[in-house]
Amino acid sequence: MSLQTAIERYAGLAVQVGINVQPGQTLVVHAPLYNADFVRLIAKKAYEAGAKHVHVEWDDDELKRMKYLLAPDEAFHEYPQWKANGYLEMAEADAAFLTVYSPTPDLLKDVKPERLSAASKAYGSAMREYRALMQAGKISWAIVSAPSPGWAQKVFPGSGEEEAIRKLWEYLVQAARADRDDPVQAWHDHLLQLKGHADRMNAKRYARLKYKAPGTELTIDLPPEHQWVAGGIRNAKGTFFVPNIPTEELFTLPHRDRVNGTVASTKPLNWNGQLIDKFSITFENGVAVACTAETGLDTLQRLIATDAGAARLGEVALVPQHSPIASMNVLFYNTGLDENASCHLAFGNAYPLCVQNGTSMNPEELEGLGANLSLLHVDFMIGSDELDIDGITADGVTEPVFRRGNWA
Repeated sequence: MSLQTAIERYAGLAVQVGINVQPGQTLVVHAPLYNADFVRLIAKKAYEAGAKHVHVEWDDDELKRMKYLLAPDEAFHEYPQWKANGYLEMAEADAAFLTVYSPTPDLLKDVKPERLSAASKAYGSAMREYRALMQAGKISWAIVSAPSPGWAQKVFPGSGEEEAIRKLWEYLVQAARADRDDPVQAWHDHLLQLKGHADRMNAKRYARLKYKAPGTELTIDLPPEHQWVAGGIRNAKGTFFVPNIPTEELFTLPHRDRVNGTVASTKPLNWNGQLIDKFSITFENGVAVACTAETGLDTLQRLIATDAGAARLGEVALVPQHSPIASMNVLFYNTGLDENASCHLAFGNAYPLCVQNGTSMNPEELEGLGANLSLLHVDFMIGSDELDIDGITADGVTEPVFRRGNWA
């Protein structure tokens, strides 16, 4: 199979498996200008699936960097309300939303961290209603990745631009199973396997998870009403979609007030164009009370100071070290890929779908059950082949869940 054929299949998976576009539906695509050719493939697949409209919201690295360096400080405390209103209006009209993610890890490395945190907070506040629909799984949304020159050469620093982009495409289509003879069937089989893991964890009803690894001694209590989610979900209309292409995780929420101990990262975190690396966080009663980092400490401190919930955890995710992406042994500097090669946690907002009947609850009800509320949700990786995880039942029985980074 040629690489171009695999890329076309990848675009098809984004539409057919990720979003699962329905006849007459509007698809909104957010993508970098550099990936226009890939976006055209996505649009073609969407129209062939019956989409009524494909709207594209373009992004450009150079314009983004220009603004962060040259605009006045007050520009980062605002977000266009017309844009937030537009996204909410389309969501309420049953549109689906696809992000083509193509990070440039060092793009904003010399930007003042306070500008990044202000912009993140302004975005989260303006888009709160739209993001609530998204995080509750009430609308269909998905994220796929596509190469950019800056990202490709960060991943493959010894390669020229063209070769690095080709290599990255090869890894992306492999990770997405787009190079299989029948990619859709491969996804069907994979989703069934993930569901099996989630069903087993839900049957266990662990009250606490205990993590142990170099630099990590952490306990995380789970709310009694928690549920593990994996692969895909159904939106408010019952349409099945897969938010992340690829995905190898099953995830739930921690109790916002019952996380204690220290956890060490195992991969860099690329947050808003700035890298945070080799960091650790210490929690007491759910709150991050201390942090260290060899790179990006100021950025990390501003991240967890975004709002009251940013210093707490909103997600616990399990990914075995023998997952296909982990087996590639490539550091992608892209959370959407690296999180599917590693167990991870997330600062910030919890997903309502991780609580039984949570998608029908208001924020106060969710918080009362232990769910964390925040404007942001930022994953960071903690998995390795030295990570052990125990599950502790409500009766105090301890059972192995992970040993040496894989299912026990």
